Amino acid sequence: MKVLIAEDDARTREGLVEILEGEGYRAVPAKDGREALALWGTERPDVVLLDIMMPHASGYDVCRAIRKADERVPILFLSAKGEELDKVLGLELGADDFVTKPFGVKEVVARIRAVTRRALNRDKDRRPAPFALGDLSVDPAELRARRGDEVIELSLREVKILELLQRNPGVVLDRDRFFNEVWGYDHMPNSRTLDQHISKLRKRIERDPRNPVIIQTVHGVGYRWEPAPSPPAKRPKAG
Repeated sequence: MKVLIAEDDARTREGLVEILEGEGYRAVPAKDGREALALWGTERPDVVLLDIMMPHASGYDVCRAIRKADERVPILFLSAKGEELDKVLGLELGADDFVTKPFGVKEVVARIRAVTRRALNRDKDRRPAPFALGDLSVDPAELRARRGDEVIELSLREVKILELLQRNPGVVLDRDRFFNEVWGYDHMPNSRTLDQHISKLRKRIERDPRNPVIIQTVHGVGYRWEPAPSPPAKRPKAG
C-alpha cells in the first residue's frame, strides 16, 4: 500500500517516511505541491498526507485536484496551523482527517491505520478475507486480530507476516522469502530487522511468547506456522 507524503520540511518528511515504512507502507515523498500532484498522477497512492503550507501549490490546492479525480482516496492534512477555520476548510475540501504539528509517532500511526481501514473496506468486493492461525482470528481489512474477547491492533506489515505464514502451513519460510514478500524486492533490511519484528509480534499474539505456537523458529533457517493436527474421525459404533 502506497502513501504519498507531501511535506516541504525535509526533517518532517524524512521522519514520516521512516514511520510509515516501519509500519509496512511504501512511502512516496514529495517536497512541494507541484511534485505531489505529479506523483499523484504517476503513482496513484492509496493514502495521501498533505502539508497545507507548501511551495508552488498548497495542500488545499492539491486536495482539490485529487478530489476531482478520485472522491474516495483517504486524505490527511498535516499542518502547524491549528486554527479551527483551517480544519473546517480542509474537511470541507474532502479531507478525511487533520493532524496538527507537532504530532507524536503514535498519533500519526493511529490515524494512518484508521484511514487504511477505511481504504481497505471501501470496496466490499475486494475486501481481504479474514483468516485463522490456530485460535487467533485475523481480519486484514481491520488491521486487527482477535482471540476471544481480546482485540489486538496490528500494523500493515504484521498482517503481511501473518498472511504469509497462513498461506504456507507447515512450510519453513527463510528470511529471503519474508523480505521479498513482506518488505518488497526493492528493500534490503538486515537479518535483525525480521527478528525484531517477529519478537514484538509474538509478545502480542502468542499466549506464551517464550514458547510460541503461531510463529515457530526454525534455527538457522527462518520461521513457520505448524497447524495443530486434526483429531481423528470417530468411527461409527458397530450396530
